[in-house]
Amino acid sequence: MFEAKFQSFSEKTDPSRGKERLQALRAELSRRKLDGFIIPRTDQHQNEYVPASEERLAWLTGFAGSAGVAVVLADKAALFVDGRYTLEAKEQVDGTAFAIEHLVDTPPDEWIAKNLKGGNFGYDPLRTTIDGVEKLAKACERAGAKLVAVEDNPVDAIWSGRPEAPLTPVVLHDIRFAGEPAEAKIRRLQGELGTAKLDAAVLSDPASVAWAFNIRGADVAHTPLPLSWALVPAGGKPSLFVDGRKLSNEVRDALAKVAGVQEPAEFDKALAAVAKGKTIRLDQATAPKHLADVIEQAGGTVAKGADPVTRMKAVKNEAEIEGARAAHRRDGAALVNFLAWFDREAPSGRLTEIDAVAALESFRRETGKLKDVSFPTIAGAGPHGAIVHYRVTQKSNRKISPGELFLIDSGAQYEDGTTDVTRTLSVGDPTHEMRERFTLVLKGHIAIARAIFPEGTTGAQLDGFARAPLWRAGLDFDHGTGHGVGSYLSVHEGPARISKKGNAKLEPGMILSNEPGYYKTDAYGIRIENLELIVPHKAPAGAEKKLLSFEALTLAPIDRRLVLPGMLTLEELDWLDTYHARVRAEISPLVHGEARDWLIAATEPLMRLA
Repeated sequence: MFEAKFQSFSEKTDPSRGKERLQALRAELSRRKLDGFIIPRTDQHQNEYVPASEERLAWLTGFAGSAGVAVVLADKAALFVDGRYTLEAKEQVDGTAFAIEHLVDTPPDEWIAKNLKGGNFGYDPLRTTIDGVEKLAKACERAGAKLVAVEDNPVDAIWSGRPEAPLTPVVLHDIRFAGEPAEAKIRRLQGELGTAKLDAAVLSDPASVAWAFNIRGADVAHTPLPLSWALVPAGGKPSLFVDGRKLSNEVRDALAKVAGVQEPAEFDKALAAVAKGKTIRLDQATAPKHLADVIEQAGGTVAKGADPVTRMKAVKNEAEIEGARAAHRRDGAALVNFLAWFDREAPSGRLTEIDAVAALESFRRETGKLKDVSFPTIAGAGPHGAIVHYRVTQKSNRKISPGELFLIDSGAQYEDGTTDVTRTLSVGDPTHEMRERFTLVLKGHIAIARAIFPEGTTGAQLDGFARAPLWRAGLDFDHGTGHGVGSYLSVHEGPARISKKGNAKLEPGMILSNEPGYYKTDAYGIRIENLELIVPHKAPAGAEKKLLSFEALTLAPIDRRLVLPGMLTLEELDWLDTYHARVRAEISPLVHGEARDWLIAATEPLMRLA
């Protein structure tokens, strides 16, 4: 019945060849007189999802996660991943070839400083950020080694059958969805540069380029990006650098009205010409070190700082906000159709994780508006739910059995908005412990959803709200509480986030996820995620601060069977019942038959059971 675009892990990577490929890389490093090399999981733009031609880390190690770094020395090698991927990495990577380290507890630069014994340590300046090079330089200094920029990546020299770079068409993002013409966005951006006394800014993040010029593409999976660069002066016409083979005459003509359109191969020369005697903004956290070298060698000055577009695109305009609401209603209907189907089919014990992934994607495709999933669906049955960023493969595919929890985290890309939602579902009768811990997670979710906070608040100040119920039980989760979300762009967007490190100020119009969780290794995982829009909040009489709060965008029932009503306060019960009443009111006209009947039952009030 259902189909989905599905790629077996073995088709993408081959962990069994880790030792062989590691040996080949060491031979190549020795030939180049390098005693070590760092392989980040990234491309020239620091994209979260990268083209197949840039999957060096996956090809070398077998690790297929979206964040990681490998360091290869002559006598040892390590793969560094964060808490989302620790279990996944152990399953995908040959542990006898690569030691698996926690990216936060043992940062790569600390490991290098401790394990590198002099010599030359190489890095790729096109795929290492300015910040990253500064950390590597300090590590090499401590190790008595020399940091060396390589002209071409040594992994490419041993990677036979490396895929070609993508050449997908660039399309114009309709003003109905963008809400603001590219000319106006560029004027605002140039105003920001003038205020900061900058002569120009390099947009090295394709998401910033896509937003500023109202274009989209399909060069990477799940995020509608055209791989590109832009150079925006404080005054005058900006320059856009994109492969001309991706541009139709219509798109080229439209872009030529707002920018000079050039080939990527011309970027270095153009940047050097503009940089002489000028101050150029580079985002040190995302721009490759190579660009700083070009500017400085041309006699320019690098002004390190945040890409000014990042904050601008994070604050959605009215068209983007209305688009997000429409996208979430559409997505909510697809989710309800899926949840009703799942409730009917899962108790049989015949469904697998892949069946669930395929079904949900099919329901979204039936909307007629789906462009892509916004990330690979996480569908974890039982113990797989405890792997935070688990991705099912043909090899790992597991049946969904009665008595288990099933965690499904998924999202969609529609032209009018990007979605991301997680629900944890009971298959059969849950245990008391499952219900207790689900309710603790729900209490944290509600605390964020109900938060009222003054302007200027950061995500770090809210993060503890989500953790407090778990903390009181001696529990926690090893990931942030929430991330920013783009408008038909990246499902993970800065600068704002709800986490211990979320230092960006929260502003009206930003969209953030609210996703606390709990994970019991080898048993089950729990996560409840809605996307939330930051909105102005009516201040009470006598208030001295302007206030903000959240509006839930995601519209899908939360599994009431997993809630222990007696653990919720009256305010929490009221929030849940009010949320479910809104889900019923907005989604019931969009679904029919059994799905509508299921929705009515799934959104019955819980207050009377408390």
